[in-house]
Amino acid sequence: MKTVTIYTTRSCPYCIKAKQLLNLKGVTYEELRTDESAELADEAVKKSGGIRTVPQIFIDDHHVGGCDELCALDREGNLDSLLKS
Repeated sequence: MKTVTIYTTRSCPYCIKAKQLLNLKGVTYEELRTDESAELADEAVKKSGGIRTVPQIFIDDHHVGGCDELCALDREGNLDSLLKS
């Protein structure tokens, strides 16, 4: 599997939904909490090209986007192939 990184905050319902989908698929991911670190929040904005919302999801260096984009990839049948190494 590829490396999955997800920038989140504690109470964000979209973050929770995205993590639930990844957990359902058995994906191990690194969760980086932007509400606990200003540096991580700045990093997420920089890596995402200026997007300030969470979650921001990355598979290796590929910026997936947020929860809606992750779920759309799954609905279209493209998420599994993107996750494979």
